[in-house]
Order: sequence, then structure tokens, then C-alpha cells
Amino acid sequence: MNQTPGSPSSGNVDSQLDDLISRIHALSGDKGRSASEAAPQRPAPTSAGPGQNAPANPVRTEATRPGTAPATAATARPNTPPPGSLPPGSPRPGQPATPSPSKQSPPNRNPPPQAARPKAAPTGYQPNRDEAWRPAEPESMQASKINETLVESIIFRYILNAGEVEGRKIADQVQLPFRMIEPILERLKMDQSVAYKSATATNDYVYILTESGRAIARNHLTDSTYHGSCPVRLTEYVESIRLQSIEGQYPKRKDLERAFSDLLINPKMLRRLGPAVASGRGMFLFGFPGNGKTSIAERVTGAFGKYIWIPRAVDIDGEVLRVFDPMNHEAAMPEHSGGLLDSGSFDKRWVRIKRPTIIAGGELTMDMLEVLNNPTSNISEAPLQMKSNCGTLVIDDFGRQKMSIDQLLNRWIIPLEKRYDFLNMASGKKIQVPFDQLVIFSTNLEPKDLVDDAFLRRIPYKIEVENPPEADFRKLFEIMCRITKIPYDADAVDYLIKTHYLPVDRPFRNCQPRDLLLQVRNYCLYNDLEVELKNEYFDFACDNYFSVM
Repeated sequence: MNQTPGSPSSGNVDSQLDDLISRIHALSGDKGRSASEAAPQRPAPTSAGPGQNAPANPVRTEATRPGTAPATAATARPNTPPPGSLPPGSPRPGQPATPSPSKQSPPNRNPPPQAARPKAAPTGYQPNRDEAWRPAEPESMQASKINETLVESIIFRYILNAGEVEGRKIADQVQLPFRMIEPILERLKMDQSVAYKSATATNDYVYILTESGRAIARNHLTDSTYHGSCPVRLTEYVESIRLQSIEGQYPKRKDLERAFSDLLINPKMLRRLGPAVASGRGMFLFGFPGNGKTSIAERVTGAFGKYIWIPRAVDIDGEVLRVFDPMNHEAAMPEHSGGLLDSGSFDKRWVRIKRPTIIAGGELTMDMLEVLNNPTSNISEAPLQMKSNCGTLVIDDFGRQKMSIDQLLNRWIIPLEKRYDFLNMASGKKIQVPFDQLVIFSTNLEPKDLVDDAFLRRIPYKIEVENPPEADFRKLFEIMCRITKIPYDADAVDYLIKTHYLPVDRPFRNCQPRDLLLQVRNYCLYNDLEVELKNEYFDFACDNYFSVM
């Protein structure tokens, strides 16, 4: 039909539509790009099998209108900017959008890498004695200097192991924000290494490997089977130990009293322990067996701050060295709100743990002090001294290990003095790591009979754990009676001391009240008697306990 004057022509309608599209893109951060340069929507998922790509949704472009040239491949799908970089013309975070000039220069397809900015402190965290440092969440691959090739290999192995997995679960597996993982998945999709199986309700996709993707994943498996958290750089780990070191904490008397609050300890012993613990250096605890050397060593760590952060794994030039060990570390992650949109306020590649106390006894071997590499998985495990950094390492029953004393002393004589250690990786690479822990050698033997003066000089404190006096011995019976739920009887304890200790000059030991009370309790339960303290019950317990002592 004929158009009347003043009615909008088809060209005017197109111009108005172009203006509307330009305004929409300007509001979404794409200002300065024409309607024909606008990126298309993400392809709709289909039930594509391995090796198949989901077809893209049809997008209306200028080519659908009469008189316009067909869109080229470059305008149909612009190059995806590198992860962590900003598209040309988009406003930076915190900066208002400004109109772009009418004539723009061609976009730089290879923008220079942005300089790494210092990490901001995690939201809601303030440094304190119990938690001196917390790792901030990474901003981008480039800023955090994350090995993207290593991340891709982990993703390939994880999808191959899982079969099919959502994008956000992949991000949770590698412990990186989804915004950093999504561009990698999109690139793998474009390379036809992965395919969409289906969509989720959270604007995400379920990913599967294509035939070529499975071939790549199998090649990565020949290097290593690791598909856990993205490792942190060695330099980051070294810096974290420096920020959380026990040497600069200098615990006071009140800190030691709190650490030993559940243990009956002589004030004289506490006065001697205080400076040794505050120094953060090594010490010898020696004395007769059963006087609580191990119990004292276990509680020393409580005098320092409660928590430290350690990485789940460390990247050593492509080799993975696991540090977090659930057998020796007790995780104590900070509380967070949870939920889908909770991005957290810390780097999830790290784990907050209670300051570690690691005890190695007669089972200690030289292999446990070196990097352990599994030849099948090609995953390395950190040695005990590295796992105990910023905590306490107790060598219990020193002198009774399978290896000779000289071997152990020669291995540690330099680390104890220099406060760093050298480790050999499976590839032959030698790395330097901090040796930052309070090393306690606990032994029933005289230190001078075990080691020479050169080593004793490097262990500045030698503390003897003496036998308890009679008053403390009686007090231990009162404490242990409450624990074992046996009514305390002072007359029965007096009979025990005067009959089985003083006449034969038997020394008191801190472990004996507990051991004798357990024997009395078991005797009463077996004979269906009321559990209580009687002279004849103590006679029976002493005949068993001291028969060869």
C-alpha cells in the first residue's frame, strides 16, 4: 500500500531499531560497537554427543534486511578477549561508562598484558594473632600468574574421570572462581575438545569430552593423574610461611598456661619451658618414661596462634607437590554464607588448618623426610618437616628409630641452623623450602649419650622432665578419679603410697595414677563389684602393674 507523508519508512524503522540495539549494548558495557558488531547470543544446548557441536541460535543481523551486506565471520562472532582482560571500549570496574568517539581505531586483538595489581585484603578479615594472614581470592589468571596450561590438563583429567560434569563443579574441583574457568571451557568448546550435553537452570552447561578431547585427556594422564585443586606457585607458599612464622609470635606466660590448662604441670617445669617455646627453635625433652614428655610436646603448639593457611598443592614447574594431608592436618575453614552466588572472601586453593603438631616416633625413616613420588600417578607428597611448617614437629622416642642417629642429625644439622631445607623433586629439580617449625626431640636417654656437642649446640634448650613430687602425685589421683568416674578416697591413696611406694623406694611417675585406676576399674567391672577405691583393689593392681618393674 502507498505510504502517506509523515508515516515512518522502512529505512527509518531500521534506523530506530539500530539505535535501540546500540543503546542496549551501551548499557551492558558494549558501548561504541555497532549493531552489526554485537556478539551473538551463546548457542542453545542440544543433546550433542561426543565430537558434535551444538548448533548456534539464529541471530538477526543486518544481512536479514534488504539492501544490507551479509555479515562476515568476524562480525558474527568477535574474538573472545583473554581471561581477565576487558573488551575494548568497556568501562573498568568502578569507572562510569563514557561515550566512545564516533570514529574508533580497530580493536587491538593482542592487548599487552596488564600489570599485576596488589591483592586486596579478603572481605571481612582483619589480621590477628590467631590468623595472621589470609590468601585473597585471585582476580585473573594473569594477575595471579596461574599456570593456565596446568589448569587445562587438570580439567581434561577431571572430565575424563567424571564422564560428564557441570561447569561450576569443574570450577569447584580446581578451586578457582567460575568466572576464570568459563573462558577456558568456552575456548575448549570452540576447539571441539568438549561439547555441551545439556543446560542447567543456573545458566551453565553440562560438559563432556569429544573424541579428540578424550585423546588429549589420555595424553595428560601419561604425565600425571592429578585432577584436584589448582596448585599455587612455590614463591607464594614461601611467602605464606614467612607471614605466618612461629618465630615472631613470642608467646607469653599466659599463653603457655592456657595451652597446658588441662595438664598438671609443675610451675618449675613451666618456667623452663616458657623461654624455649617462645624462641621458636628446637629443644630436647628428656627424662624417665611415663612422665609426660609426649603430652607436653603435644600441647606446646597451643601457645601460638590457632590457625594457619597452607596450599592444597604446590606447582613446581609443572610438577604437583601435595602439602595438605588430612592425616596430619585438621581443617578449620572460616564460615561463609554459602549459596550459589557466594564467591567467598579467600583463595579456595588454600586450606585453613589448626596450627599443626606432627609426631613421628620409632617408625620414622629417611624416606619420610624426603619428597615421596608415586611413580604410577606421578604425584609427589611433601615430607613431614614441610607439613609441620609454622607448627611443631615432635621426634618421639629419639634414638629408637630404624635409621641411625647420625643419619638423622646429618640430614637436619643445616636446616636447624639456617631455617631452610633443600628437597629433590622426581624430575631431579632441587628446590629450597622454609624449615619453620619448633622441633622437639623427646627421649628417655641422656642427650649427651646420643649426639655430639656440634648438634647439641644447634638445639639451644635441653629440659629434663623430672619425676613428680608426692603432692603432685596425690593431686593426679584426684584428677584422674574425676576423669574415670571413680569416687576419690584419700585413705586408699595413702595406703597405696605407704605400702607400695615408700617402703621399696619406688619412684613416682605421672602416668601411674591413670594406669592403676584403670586396673582397679577393670577389676571391679569383671567381678561385678561396685567401682570404688579399696586397699585390696590397689594390691591387685600393683601386683599386675609392677610385677616386672
